Amino acid sequence: MASGHRLLLENARQAVLVSARGERFLAGDAARGLAVLEGASLVVGADGLIKAIGPADAIQNQFSGETFEERIDCSGKCILPGLVDAHTHPVWAGERVHEFAMKLAGATYMDIHQAGGGINFTVERTCQASEEELFCSLQQRLQCMLRAGTTLVECKSGYGLALHEELKMLRVIERARRELPVGISATYCGAHSVPRGKTALEAADDIINNHLPKLKELGRNGEMHIDNIDVFCEEGVFDLDSTRRILQSGKEMGLQINFHGDELHPMEAAELGAELGARAVSHLEEVSDKGIAAMATAGCSAVLLPTTAYMLRLKQPRARKMLDEGVIVALGSDFNPNAYCFSMPMVMHLACVNMRMSMPEALAAATINAAYALGKSHTHGSLEVGKQGDFIIINASRWEHLIYQFGGHHELIEYVVVKGKVIYKK
Repeated sequence: MASGHRLLLENARQAVLVSARGERFLAGDAARGLAVLEGASLVVGADGLIKAIGPADAIQNQFSGETFEERIDCSGKCILPGLVDAHTHPVWAGERVHEFAMKLAGATYMDIHQAGGGINFTVERTCQASEEELFCSLQQRLQCMLRAGTTLVECKSGYGLALHEELKMLRVIERARRELPVGISATYCGAHSVPRGKTALEAADDIINNHLPKLKELGRNGEMHIDNIDVFCEEGVFDLDSTRRILQSGKEMGLQINFHGDELHPMEAAELGAELGARAVSHLEEVSDKGIAAMATAGCSAVLLPTTAYMLRLKQPRARKMLDEGVIVALGSDFNPNAYCFSMPMVMHLACVNMRMSMPEALAAATINAAYALGKSHTHGSLEVGKQGDFIIINASRWEHLIYQFGGHHELIEYVVVKGKVIYKK
């Protein structure tokens, strides 16, 4: 049916475009008022891209007599862009539910880390797991994310640390990218922790002299596609100088800088991100005023992770100050064994309640701005002609129900669509 179209969504109560004029991100006042159409229809072409969106009667006239592989009546329902999760660690073995009990009893993240738990515990278990085991668990986790409305997800390595183990994780992510319907942005995070028996300086040298050249070679051969480079810039992990060296080396081989900064201690990571032209800095619970101003000026996005601050009982990132100063604010679930959350609707709810974001700001942060943080806002993150046909259809008369109903997304989300194909139907 080459001449036909892939999908027609008809008569939606609301279609939340998010942005309607080709904006690559929404910051400041622009994030407070999203583009929403009432009584709308949408067409996805055979190529999986959005062909048309507009008032239902106009779309009906324009496409009368044309064929569609599938039609969905959206009467009384809302269409939103597929959600984008800008920060996850989804490839690992060995759960850490026992550490959650320790944290509830008062242990801090660094107490557990220094006692050999945390990242080190997961590294040990992940190294023991086979590639097939890691792929099967990743596939299940990505399916959970899809059912919660996420259609594009950033996936980090970082529980291997040694080159051969990091490559094992990256091969698992590459296989998922090729075989699974969800969109993936792959991040090399070999500097997630300092391996046992090494200093941070030695680990940084190993990454720069051995890991990155190998990744470059695999990329050139078409064996592996990596988008981003990440470092855990933190006291007792990688200091500012080592972080700069690793990120700069990654940038020189074409990787986007997207790293952990200013989480547990003020490290001037935001200032470093702005200086290096980073796409994004994540966490930022301890960011300085100067760092916020530098990020706003540089167009460096802040990926805020409400689940982590909530579960670790950290102080909340200063989302309001960032938004008011014009920083591009994005959201991520930080899915990992330390913050076990698949759901971007719950992340948005926490962002609104605990970080004082408005619902439009939270949705912009989980769509167009999260896509911007991954360098993909030209193809993802809004309902605009020419963009990929990724969306969710919820059974509610207003889109805000997706955020308002805490934990209610499983009942609300009726369809998840990727490239115009229904991937999940309730």
